[in-house]
Amino acid sequence: MPALAASALLLAAGCSSPSSQADSPASTATRPADADASPASADRSLAVAAAPAGTATATARPGSAGGEAHRTELSVSSYDRKTRRAVIVSDDDPDGPGSSPSAGASSPAADSPSPSASETPHRTAVGDVIASAPAPGAPQGLLAKVTEVIGETERGTEVQTEPAQLNALLGDDTAKGSVPVDPADFAVDKLLPDVDVSWSRTDDVHVGPEGATVPLGSLRLDVRADLPTAGDAAASASASVEGFVQVAPQVDFRYGGAGADTAPASAYLGVSGDWTSGWALKGRAGASAAPVRIPFATLHADPVLQVGPVPVVVNLDLTCYVQISGDGKVTVDVEQNLKGDFTAGGTFTAAQGWTPVNSSDMTSTPVRTSVTTAGSVKAALGAQATVGLYGSVGVIADLAPYVRGEATGTVTGTDDVFEADGSWAVYGGVDLNGTLRLQLSVFGTPVLQRDIPLGALHREWKLAGGKTS
Repeated sequence: MPALAASALLLAAGCSSPSSQADSPASTATRPADADASPASADRSLAVAAAPAGTATATARPGSAGGEAHRTELSVSSYDRKTRRAVIVSDDDPDGPGSSPSAGASSPAADSPSPSASETPHRTAVGDVIASAPAPGAPQGLLAKVTEVIGETERGTEVQTEPAQLNALLGDDTAKGSVPVDPADFAVDKLLPDVDVSWSRTDDVHVGPEGATVPLGSLRLDVRADLPTAGDAAASASASVEGFVQVAPQVDFRYGGAGADTAPASAYLGVSGDWTSGWALKGRAGASAAPVRIPFATLHADPVLQVGPVPVVVNLDLTCYVQISGDGKVTVDVEQNLKGDFTAGGTFTAAQGWTPVNSSDMTSTPVRTSVTTAGSVKAALGAQATVGLYGSVGVIADLAPYVRGEATGTVTGTDDVFEADGSWAVYGGVDLNGTLRLQLSVFGTPVLQRDIPLGALHREWKLAGGKTS
């Protein structure tokens, strides 16, 4: 019966072929996260960890002696996305950010070199590649190459930049790891009035409805919404949907380097985690053959991974929604709980290029289903997620776990114990669609000629059904 597999967060991470699970990365840490890349290192493997507060900017100058990525006292004071001009300052410079009353008053493009420009040595140069955590004007992080040093301003050194790629910083190093995302880092925009957000972490820090129990590191969204009813439905058949999704997401990252000027041997970007969801759909919802989607919340986070000396900013966006389709003739009462894990992302190898990675292992509790009158209905509580680096979307996945039912009479029961008059069937399933985007070339891999579809995944299993005379 119509269902609401409220697999909201990063469920978009999808269900796919089990064979793809071997491509998902596992956590490793073979050297301290703050160790700089060194050409003399015997071990080129970089640790992947959550970046500490006040993460330093990393720079590299590919092709020059000693040009490997390293931590620096430089930081991005401001950035203008339209002109791609940035103002770079040194954190140990007493005349750095905030030293002038005019600091932050205008965009970098509006600043003109100061008369003292020739008296202050440039702290960045043409050819430098800069990786920065979120900064003013670059809330999703910045990965850029300096193409021109314009001059000194009251706020720092103004430079012209162009997009850069990660291999310019990571070179022939390798990195592999998974980092949990702090649920408190998600900005949530509620699109319906009855949406509650809950999370908890150590030190007894808790947010959410009184009495809500949320495991450490998990984010939970509860939603309740009245649905439009069929035009001739009685008041007693008013339709509503309610449910929750609880997720503990983590970012998965892998880089297998081959050099600053060479595409990496391998790469991976994705999200994974554990999730639990529960849903209930009741009444006679107005529906149509074309699915009607009702978004109820959007979420955004920009977790920063520390990959050796380099801050790698991952951008996560999620839109959670309810979706209904059918003929508007069936009155239903459905309840179901689901639990499992998921992985979604894109993986690169020199032999195969970019390919999707999508998998999910979920189990469900017994279904309580009541179907009245002939007709059909399908309901889902799903999510569309996007994953990218430094503001460039790389993976889009849309996962919609659902339950659908069809009947020629009246059916009531639990699991395989049903009373029926006519034929009936109840199915659970998952729809998954999405794309790998051109912007995945940010790893330094060959530019995709077009977006690569994840492929339309459709899985359905029969929960119950039968026929009586």
